[in-house]
Amino acid sequence: MSTTVPNSEKRAFYKTLHFQVFVAIIAGVALGQLYPKLGEQMKPLGDGFIKLIRMMIAPIIFVTIVVGIASVRDLRQLGRVGVKALLYFEVVTTFALVIGLIVVKTVQPGAGVNANPATLDTKSIQQYTGPTKVVHTVDFLLNIIPETVVDAFAKGEILQVLLLAILFGIGLSRFAQAKPIVAALDSIGHWLFGVIAIIMNAAPIGAFGAMAFTIGKYGLKTLWPLGKLMLCVYATGFLFIFVVLGTIARVHGFSLWKFLKYIEDEILIVVGTSSSEAALPRLIAKLENLGCSRSVVGLVVPSGYAFNLDGTSIYLTIAAIFVAQATNTHLSTADEWWILLILMLTSKGSAAVTGGGFITLAATLSSLGTVPVAGIALLLGVDRFMSQMRSVTNLIGNGVATIVVAKWEHALDEKRAVRVLNGQPYLAEEVVET
Repeated sequence: MSTTVPNSEKRAFYKTLHFQVFVAIIAGVALGQLYPKLGEQMKPLGDGFIKLIRMMIAPIIFVTIVVGIASVRDLRQLGRVGVKALLYFEVVTTFALVIGLIVVKTVQPGAGVNANPATLDTKSIQQYTGPTKVVHTVDFLLNIIPETVVDAFAKGEILQVLLLAILFGIGLSRFAQAKPIVAALDSIGHWLFGVIAIIMNAAPIGAFGAMAFTIGKYGLKTLWPLGKLMLCVYATGFLFIFVVLGTIARVHGFSLWKFLKYIEDEILIVVGTSSSEAALPRLIAKLENLGCSRSVVGLVVPSGYAFNLDGTSIYLTIAAIFVAQATNTHLSTADEWWILLILMLTSKGSAAVTGGGFITLAATLSSLGTVPVAGIALLLGVDRFMSQMRSVTNLIGNGVATIVVAKWEHALDEKRAVRVLNGQPYLAEEVVET
């Protein structure tokens, strides 16, 4: 199934999506800074765009995976892909956690804040710290199984849709008369990505609204008190992307920089909306267009959005240690490594939960017992700004993971990948303007 791909035809720079989104982000920052109240009123524009994308994610994931699996003759390959992907996710996210720990201990962004947990306003964080908000491993695993088939799509739960798609795909692969069904689903896939192409015309409006709201509500002035923390998160994100992911890409024979250029539209959309989900359908399309097989893309990308949250892992480590530093809570080396161990587990359990970052952080600090949970109130003012970096890191990390697993499985058309990353002409069954 060929999907949305960039047009090889030269276009005026002002007509390209990345330029329009960039201009929209700048305009949103200006409006939010100059007219804060008006900026806050732009929130529905950003929320509306993200909702438009989210309503398409479940059917796109379902169709992509079902068609990919139904086309695979050796179902043992699916098991190999799943195991290799999960192994990759765990190793790389552990690297992210450790790097976050090293940087936050070196920079010490919380030193000198001297916050008193007893005087912090905890009303704003109660929605994240209630006992019912903590998602345990057993609950997380049971939640992967939907109540009904329709329920998975109605709620838009990625892992539930992933489970259904795998089961349906395997069922079709064993059904002798499945070819017409698979062909029909393939056609539906073309149609769904066509709808995404239409929705993406609203990306600049969504980025403008989301950015205007963020700046209008929180203001650039909120960055100064916690500027050191912001710098720490962003510096660590860049370090992880260009050193860790750059090394992984180099070892596997492709250029990270060229890949970043290839997905520059998606990166800007994530920056503008602070949501990596906003770029998920286009990431799937571009990875397929790059030459990764449908079955690998369909399995790795959706599961990566739950288990391969590199940017979130970095943020959680830095945030946990920052709270300890800011509240003058002494942590031994054993305590710090215990935090990492807990985060390796809890960061997976709340992947699909609204406010998952705060919920995971609260659960981690509660289980540790020495760092005051109330300290996460210090993060609220700048969390939206930090979410941009962690969302971009998550996006890039999942893209690299998919290419790596595809290479491991010899499921990557390397000649095509080289041509695409070099911006050379290539053949495609369907070319959609972006």
